[in-house]
Amino acid sequence: MTDKKKVDFDALQADSPPARSLTLFGRDLSQMPCFRNSFLYGISLGMAVGFLAFMKTSRPQMSTHIGFGTFVGTTLCYWFPCRYNWSKQQREADMLQHLMQQQAMYEGSAKERELDQKAERA
Repeated sequence: MTDKKKVDFDALQADSPPARSLTLFGRDLSQMPCFRNSFLYGISLGMAVGFLAFMKTSRPQMSTHIGFGTFVGTTLCYWFPCRYNWSKQQREADMLQHLMQQQAMYEGSAKERELDQKAERA
């Protein structure tokens, strides 16, 4: 019979280097919703517009300013609507969770029958 080796997955994970993350003001930016997409769109569009401005004008300083301004504008224009929609979805999810907890609490009680009667009258 052959002895099968048991692999200790915890030991393997302990040997791996820790994942690095970028923190700003004590907050992990990789865990922040909308951060990655807004910066990727901003960087790519800023580089493209800066390159096109350089190709058109052949003035490196001006094209750098145009590229950086495009980066900042794109990042902000993507960040704020994305965060607004994320916050709205979070509020709706919290409200739904609260209502589901109330439903579970009232299920089969006199309070549920009272609420059902009110709903039928309305």
